[in-house]
Amino acid sequence: MNNPNPQRTPLQDCCSATSNTSKSKTSTSCTSNANQDQSDQNTGQCCASDEIATHSSSIGLQFSWRVSGMDCASCARSIEKAVSSVDGVMSANVVFSTEKLRVSANIDVSDKIQDAVKGIGFDLQPLTATIDSSSSTLSLYNWREYVSIVGLALLMLISWGIAQFNPLFGQTAFVVTTLVGLVPIMKKSWRMMCSGSPFSIETLMSVAAIGALFIGATAEAAMVLLLFMLGECLESFAANRARKGVSALMALLPEEALIIKNGVRQKIAIADLRPGDEIEVSPGERLPADAELISEMASFDESALTGESVPVERLRDDKVAAGSLLADRVVRLKVVSKPGNNAIDRILQLIEEAEERRAPLERFLDKFSRVYTPVIMLMSVLVILIPPLAFAQPWDMWIYRGLTLLLIGCPCALVISTPAAITSGLAAATRRGALIKGGLALEQLGRVKTIAFDKTGTLTEGKPSVTNVVTFNGSEVDDLLAAAASVEMGSHHPLAKAIVDYTEQQGIALEHASNRKTLVGVGVEGNFAGKKISISAPSKLIRTLDNSIQQQVTVLEQEGKTVVVVLEDGESSGLIALRDKLRDDAKVALKDLAALGINSVMLTGDNARAAGVIAAELNIDYRASLLPEDKVSAVVELNQQQATAMVGDGINDTPAMKASTIGIAMGSGTDVALETADAALTHNRLIGLVEMVRLSRATNANIRQNITIALGLKAVFLVTTLLGLTGLWLAVLADSGATALVTANALRLLSKRS
Repeated sequence: MNNPNPQRTPLQDCCSATSNTSKSKTSTSCTSNANQDQSDQNTGQCCASDEIATHSSSIGLQFSWRVSGMDCASCARSIEKAVSSVDGVMSANVVFSTEKLRVSANIDVSDKIQDAVKGIGFDLQPLTATIDSSSSTLSLYNWREYVSIVGLALLMLISWGIAQFNPLFGQTAFVVTTLVGLVPIMKKSWRMMCSGSPFSIETLMSVAAIGALFIGATAEAAMVLLLFMLGECLESFAANRARKGVSALMALLPEEALIIKNGVRQKIAIADLRPGDEIEVSPGERLPADAELISEMASFDESALTGESVPVERLRDDKVAAGSLLADRVVRLKVVSKPGNNAIDRILQLIEEAEERRAPLERFLDKFSRVYTPVIMLMSVLVILIPPLAFAQPWDMWIYRGLTLLLIGCPCALVISTPAAITSGLAAATRRGALIKGGLALEQLGRVKTIAFDKTGTLTEGKPSVTNVVTFNGSEVDDLLAAAASVEMGSHHPLAKAIVDYTEQQGIALEHASNRKTLVGVGVEGNFAGKKISISAPSKLIRTLDNSIQQQVTVLEQEGKTVVVVLEDGESSGLIALRDKLRDDAKVALKDLAALGINSVMLTGDNARAAGVIAAELNIDYRASLLPEDKVSAVVELNQQQATAMVGDGINDTPAMKASTIGIAMGSGTDVALETADAALTHNRLIGLVEMVRLSRATNANIRQNITIALGLKAVFLVTTLLGLTGLWLAVLADSGATALVTANALRLLSKRS
């Protein structure tokens, strides 16, 4: 993956440096590679002081902070503009969902960056600060906001009371109330203008409120500010709700781990854990890193990562993901993940990458909004000037209408309409054990009409077992298995593992064959016990196999089994037949996909007869005996007819995934498949595909609804404003109300049940 992980730079895997969160100054996170030797560290190590930590790489210095106080995606864009304007900054990126600010600079500009961000009203914190610490700061931020709202409401109430007894004094009181409310808004407006955002909502509000005072609409000016503050508060609440899932994910990792060294137990920060360290975990605790179980067995609740509510039993040497909750007994485990590269970190990385891969519609609306606001502002000026100058209309009336129109020019609701829905959709997918890498993938998933499946490990469990062993030419079963296992040892192919496991179960001693090599598209070969042993698919030996052997192969394949031929010095010595088991939910998932109007097809390298039995059982089309390049051709052909997704789990599936409209990996698949895919099912349940498609379609529908709400309300108020039917406070509702409605509508996706 090209993008850095939440605590990783482009050059190195990383871990957060321990920091004292009580320090008054903000610091960035320091990163280092867990496995670097000392000489590497001398050339690329972290340079840290008490207040600031940076990472030096080939592209300059890298800085990372956590940002608090953002209400919507527009805030993130404003921060990016402000930071990008700092001298020495090469690039700045704000990830709204995880509240991360990442900066590349050619000099140490950390202090200037902090000043720039704080200057436009946001706070920076070190990445090493805990989630609780971040939450408390956010609560303080909201508390200040609540005080402003309550204070302004009280002033308005007092002004209204005064106006009941003395209209003149009451009007003066409303002027004072408006000016008090304007102070923080104008401050932020000025900061935003200085940072390169001249058309912010704060600027529009300031102009409208001052204009309203100018024409004597003092009560409305104060009401406009109060409604604006309430709208901002609602946005903040909605944004925090949308980020709640990400925060909960980040909080899954404990701060410390109990490590055992030379029989001595001691607690250390999880950033100090290294692959190979032995740790001890007690019931009710979560794993601080990806680890391999040393104890005999244990049960783990992995629901936070996979969506599976039932605890999973793990045996010795099984790998368990970081963040999993130990259910039943004290166990020991061996750490296998590098710092900053455990399961939680990888999911957070996918979420960050997902936000950067914005949907086409979102990119379009972002560009549209940059033109929309200046156009509306120009229209507002024309509305103020043309009627009085050209038609001798009253200035007060048209200034009022122009100011009202100005408030409609804020693009907040329109800008947030797509990212709000996509963020909610991605968060909802994560809850269901599906990782979707961005708005583009989420949008395309809903348009898929055909899904191509790999067979082994996708439609089936990927754990074939030996069912038949047939010998020829006087060979013994044990000798045949020993020879076959010798050349298959070390292979990660499911069939190879099955043969080796079965041989072990029979109590036969295993030995590695010498000169072992893979014959691409054919099989494997090696030297064992003075003979050249080859294992091949029957289809590659069709001209050399006797008719009697071919008949036995046909019979076994018609039973849905996969057959391999074992040869000794070029002579057939036996057959090994294997059968894989369908996933429990395969039939239900494919039936539900068909109900959604999605066609399914199986693409497999297995023989046609075995594939046909599986396909008939699932009632889907199939193409068999395919090499990786054949799968690519098949997917390209299907894609030309209609949008096609490819679902697989192996390295050989990755080219086809890239050729499809959207590639989906099974969570148990290879790292290459998971990295190549646009989406992944962490729980390995095929029914999750159905949930993903439904959620994608719901998200696309939600986006259309949001755009209709945002543009519809503005269009209505544009007309009513020009006709003089609506005033300033209703115009604010057209903006803040639309933003709140759009956000609330998007949040429905979080509770949507598939």
